[in-house]
Amino acid sequence: MSADAAGRGMRAAVIHRYGGPEEFRTVAMPEPVAGPGQVLIDVTLAGINYADLHCRTGEYERYPLPAVLGADVVGRRRGDGRRVAALLRSGGGYAQVARAEAAHTVEVPDGVDDGQALALLEQGATAYGALTLAGRLRPGETVAVTSAAGGVGHLAVQLARELGAGRVIALASTPAKREFVRALGADRTLDPGGPELAGRLAELSAPGGVDVFVDLVGGGVLRAGLDALAPFGRLLSVGARGGAEENFSVDELADRSAGLVGFWLQHVLADRVLFAGIAERLFRLAADGRLVARIDRTVPLSGVAAAHRALAGRETMGKVLVDVHQEDRAG
Repeated sequence: MSADAAGRGMRAAVIHRYGGPEEFRTVAMPEPVAGPGQVLIDVTLAGINYADLHCRTGEYERYPLPAVLGADVVGRRRGDGRRVAALLRSGGGYAQVARAEAAHTVEVPDGVDDGQALALLEQGATAYGALTLAGRLRPGETVAVTSAAGGVGHLAVQLARELGAGRVIALASTPAKREFVRALGADRTLDPGGPELAGRLAELSAPGGVDVFVDLVGGGVLRAGLDALAPFGRLLSVGARGGAEENFSVDELADRSAGLVGFWLQHVLADRVLFAGIAERLFRLAADGRLVARIDRTVPLSGVAAAHRALAGRETMGKVLVDVHQEDRAG
């Protein structure tokens, strides 16, 4: 989101050109102005998501420069002071004030703190929508989740269990990450970088194979996922960019009566009733203690660049947050 002229100022993490994390600068700038159907939010926390790395380089979204990135915030809505969380399809999250579409904003109930609400709205809704709308998970089925310790993955592990999966297999790259997802309820864990991944998946999902393979990384893991699918299984691509058509053919899908399904949260946002219903379900699970988002770290606006580096290096487990007022309080 580019700066808009307004009477009040705010601080934000801004890029003036596309490139590496070093492009971020913490600057003072005018607040955005709300147009028809929009609201302003006094932000308490913003989220950093893996897709932001691609926005920073211009590979995913190319916002007008200078740009404030960030797709999700939680804070207080101007006008009524209600605590809300919002998804920002045009960026603007790494700032003390954000402009959001009213239709993409939901109130946060008592019993759900700001960090949990923020993690659940973007990444929880992605996991839930992928499993239910695209993956059409049925009770008793076997689910495998790649990048299972990540922001979406660790919630998908919990939600698969909550939705009645008979077995949950979590793929994670380090012993610490595998222990983490095991504690969340995964029945089995695997190192995706080990040899013969398809064979190990098939062994853990015997006798039938994997019914829903949730892929968050793309590339060669897709091949292993297909080889381990049960008849009528679904290979579910969430956020991966490219590679599927290079790894297998339509004939191979037909041979297994299998499906390759993509999922994009934008289609949930296009349906206000659906979006609000998913958010309500996630918040209810969180309030009941049945769904817990792990907060990996919380950084100030000046720490956004370091957080991007940590995400790129696969050093995080769970959600990364930005406390947009941390440096103000410290000063």
